[in-house]
This record gives sequence, C-alpha cells and structure tokens, in this order.
Amino acid sequence: MGTLLYVTANPKDERESISLQVGRAFLNAYELANPLDDVVELDLYREDIPLLDHDVFSGWNKMVTGVPMTREERRKLVRINELADQFASADKYVFVTPMWNFGLPPMFKAYIDNVCLAGKAYKNTEYGPIGLLVGKRAVHIQARGRTYSHGAARAMDYADSYVRLILGFMGITDVRSVIAEGTLDPENVGRALQQALQEAKKVAVEFARS
Repeated sequence: MGTLLYVTANPKDERESISLQVGRAFLNAYELANPLDDVVELDLYREDIPLLDHDVFSGWNKMVTGVPMTREERRKLVRINELADQFASADKYVFVTPMWNFGLPPMFKAYIDNVCLAGKAYKNTEYGPIGLLVGKRAVHIQARGRTYSHGAARAMDYADSYVRLILGFMGITDVRSVIAEGTLDPENVGRALQQALQEAKKVAVEFARS
C-alpha cells in the first residue's frame, strides 16, 4: 500500500477541460487496478498555495537569524512546509495540467516552488545538488491546443519538458507523459481526446501494478 498524490492545475470545471477528463479516466482506472493505495487529490486552484513573496523570504531570513516572524510570515512558512512534507512522503505522482502560452499554469509553478525545497526534495553537496526523491514515479497528463511533440514546434514545449526537468532535479526520473494535442482543431479534438483517454487508462494500469 502506498500513496498517490493526484495534483490538478486547471480552474475549469472537469466537463470543460480535456486534461481533467483524461486525468479522471486515469485515476478511475488506477483505483480499479490498485484499490489499496491511498489517493490524495490536490486541486491547486482551490488550495492555499503561497507565492514566494516578501513574507516568505522575510520569514526564512528571520528563521535563520532568530528574529520573531509576523503572523502572516509564520502562516505561509507553515503551509509551505505542509505541502513540501506531503509531496516528499508520497510514493507516486500524477500531474494534470493544460499548456498555457507554451508553459504551465501559474498555480502549478507556485506549487513546485513550495515543494522543491532544500532538505526535503533535494540537498546541496560539494558536488552540486542531489535529488532526495529517488525511486518515486510520476505521470504528467496534459492537453495542448496545437502539436508540439515533433518538428520545429517541439522546441516551444516549456510545459512537459519543465515537468520532467524539475522532477529529475528532485530525483524522480521515471516519468510518463500522456498528451492530448491539437485540441484547438475541431476536426482533431475528438480523436485527440479518445487517444489520450485510451493511453491514460493503459498507463494507469501499468502505474498501479508497479
């Protein structure tokens, strides 16, 4: 028995979002294949996700120097530690995002800034940073309006490539991607959705049994 952290970053209703529909299909198939795992769902547009703002940096500095923090500084640091601990303690991860402006929703980046902390997700050594989350696995589910998986447009993918980069930095190198692309094309959207749904269910079963 393990813990699957299911993280979504889309403010839309599930019925209006291709990425969320594919994510739900994945999760349903996963739970059927592995009903013993503990699944924790995290909707980043409904959760308290602190930004790395003045309060946070001021609070970190005060924590080091022993200066009393303000109530808001303390609240934000407590929440960041909660999110980082939850992330580090999970065994598997599923991230569900759209591609926005070649990248990811701002709440997803804010979440990564909360959980990618030294001492929890990685450590600094004399040889450089080393990821601490080795042996964990992840799946990234994404919908894209256009096609970025091949050709010259591949260089414009700062979304799935970022997810793989930051997870690798934290030691998570076993990452699968399920992509529905070309969804802005009315003649392609139905086919793209069905292909992604089928792929998501297949990957979910493999992910559940690993």
